[in-house]
Amino acid sequence: MPDGSPALTLSLHRRIAEIDAAEWDGCAGTGNPFVSHAFLGAVEDSGSATSRTGWLPQHAVLRDAEGRMVGAAPMYAKSHSYGEYVFDHGWAHAFERAGGRYYPKLQVASPFSPAPGPRLLTRSPDAYPAMAAAIAQACRELELSSAHVTFCTETEWTALGEAGWLKRTGLQFHWENDGYACFDDFLARMSSRKRKSIKRERRDAQSAGLEFVTLRGGDIQRKHWRAFYEFYTSTVDRKWGSAYLTESFFPLLSERLGDSVVLMMALNRAIPVAGALNLLGDEALYGRNWGCRGDWPFLHFELCYYRAIEFAIAHGLRRVEAGAQGQHKIQRGYLPRPTYSAHWIEHPGLRRAIAGFLEQERLGTLAEMAALAELSPFRENT
Repeated sequence: MPDGSPALTLSLHRRIAEIDAAEWDGCAGTGNPFVSHAFLGAVEDSGSATSRTGWLPQHAVLRDAEGRMVGAAPMYAKSHSYGEYVFDHGWAHAFERAGGRYYPKLQVASPFSPAPGPRLLTRSPDAYPAMAAAIAQACRELELSSAHVTFCTETEWTALGEAGWLKRTGLQFHWENDGYACFDDFLARMSSRKRKSIKRERRDAQSAGLEFVTLRGGDIQRKHWRAFYEFYTSTVDRKWGSAYLTESFFPLLSERLGDSVVLMMALNRAIPVAGALNLLGDEALYGRNWGCRGDWPFLHFELCYYRAIEFAIAHGLRRVEAGAQGQHKIQRGYLPRPTYSAHWIEHPGLRRAIAGFLEQERLGTLAEMAALAELSPFRENT
């Protein structure tokens, strides 16, 4: 029972399947697929986010005296800091050098998904203080070092800060739809040099003789997912990373999310040679994973960025969010936008140290965003 909220009861759940999907989605809403019951179920049932992989579900549910769900959070006890995209390895190392125990910790997140969106799933922002108190309470009762709410909304970030959480900012690169009727409308807003550069990249990518297809829902077959998983693992291997997602995750995702899964593929003589996985929300297309077999000029930009823009324009979406990192996205129309996270640190000394670090980091992020904004490819006064 969260402090100061005697009428509310907190429960933790080891599987999303223990929670009624309609109740969960009633709090999560339909705008962001990464916090839907279907997505979270797919990462668990595929063996991607489980206790074996260091993601032990501890999904938080808050109910009122009548048993109605008033809030929820996708939450995990983590034995490491991988697959989160908001980095706290330095905090863990410092605390452990000082004799503390940083892991396990609580992570409120959509696993392996640096896609901003709601994390305190409530029917009303009035429930944010109770959710903040509930997660902090769970952290104390489980005797964990900390709790982290990553890639949350700005409104949640503000509410968590007011509840005593430490506030952190980051940045991503998003494309925003300014009412464009077609891709050429978008290009017309750019400087002549940048416009010519994009046209040249698209021309070179399309001159390789590849066929481009966009598949959704039932159009995506097992053969497509087999090819895509090969692309995904080869990309992971090249980057010295870890394949967080299992092979069964992708067809399971497609089965459960239907037309919200958008798979863009490049074919060479009917054989897939590259793929870009996107998820569709109410207002945005979210780029997630990409992979390629062979060396094709500018294919990554064409498949991941330009075709995503075309899809967003055709479907009246407000933006494309192309995931983590990538300053190179600026020259292709994806501009820097802030991301938000909040952190509950139990140990007073560790909390003070992190608070000082975050204050300087926020200033650095603001300065970096201002500098990157100067690189905008768009014409001034448009």
